[in-house]
Amino acid sequence: MDLGISGRTAAVAAATAGLGYASAKALVEAGARVIICGRTQERVDAAVAKLGGSAIGVECDVSTASGAAMFIDLARERLGHLDILVTNGGGPKPGNFASLTTDDYLPALEQNLLSVVSMCEATVPAMRERKWGRVVAITSVSVRQPIANLILSNTARAGVTGFLKTLAREVAADGVTVNSAQPGIHATDRITQLYGRSPDAGQLSIPAGKVGDPADFGKVVAFLCSEPAQFITGAHVPVDGGSYAGLL
Repeated sequence: MDLGISGRTAAVAAATAGLGYASAKALVEAGARVIICGRTQERVDAAVAKLGGSAIGVECDVSTASGAAMFIDLARERLGHLDILVTNGGGPKPGNFASLTTDDYLPALEQNLLSVVSMCEATVPAMRERKWGRVVAITSVSVRQPIANLILSNTARAGVTGFLKTLAREVAADGVTVNSAQPGIHATDRITQLYGRSPDAGQLSIPAGKVGDPADFGKVVAFLCSEPAQFITGAHVPVDGGSYAGLL
């Protein structure tokens, strides 16, 4: 399928590895000019080398609102304008209600909520002026079904989902779509940290019988950025091998 985004410009946050990298790769393969960021120049350079000639990278930490805004500023300097924004970032530390305090929630909210708000604030107004734009946030299936021992992530990502849904309704008439892709368990470094190097799909209750392939997830993100997806907005798409058990 021709996604209709060849020549479009895209910024993908925290994309030196994992689901961010897979999303950047899918956009490059669709013909987009892509800028990524990572916390170290070494990781950025390695990822750009694998992505190929239409990708560039900058060293930037998007775990804070100011860092997220800086990434967008750097992206505009390099690409001129942004047609596509894919927000992404590492998750906060694990823990439950009993093991964490209020002080733990503030950095988690900045990392997974305010950073997304900041990137949208710096990107969406210009998209509205040009009457075309795509925003896709990589969040988590925990928004639908909280994951044990990840109360910080569950809380912050639920908040960003409310923000995205509201934003989608406000900007839809200007040709800007706002969606999120909600990953379940995929073969990434984050999952290795939480569940070990070879997580068992049966023990993790994945009906598909396997852990997700990041490359497949990236293609879902790219589709949500496409021309054929122009009538999809305010959607939050679970990409989890059937793990989410709810009806809605």
